[in-house]
Amino acid sequence: MLYFEDLTPGRLFHTASHTLTQDEIIQFARQFDPQPFHTDPVAAKASVFDGLAASGWHTSSLTMRLITASELKEVANGLIGMGIKDMRWPQPTRAGDTLRAEIEVLTGKRSTSQPGFGVVQLRWTTRNQRDEIAMQLETAIWVACRPAA
Repeated sequence: MLYFEDLTPGRLFHTASHTLTQDEIIQFARQFDPQPFHTDPVAAKASVFDGLAASGWHTSSLTMRLITASELKEVANGLIGMGIKDMRWPQPTRAGDTLRAEIEVLTGKRSTSQPGFGVVQLRWTTRNQRDEIAMQLETAIWVACRPAA
């Protein structure tokens, strides 16, 4: 198990990778973000993206999936999110892109109102195979402290 005390500033976690297919991009977008540049390769060619692009929400959801399969799946009480700030998608994700994520612990602060818990600030950075940033965000998670021996 990973507890609050294990999530020290500067610690890095890395995920496995996943290569997105055109079918995955279209299927996700049809259900959750049905815009032509996510669902129609022909229409997407005439868009600002100049081709089919995955929804940013797809990139974010895939990142969450990669993180929940990483060492961070061992956080004692689960990855309980408290909020997200500064989410951005500086590069479109495309079919054939292989994404992986790095999670950096930024800060940690024990709760004064609920002993036994702390708040940990994390930065998620999702990169493609060219090492370009596909998504980045900062988030706070609620983490259990190590039980007294």
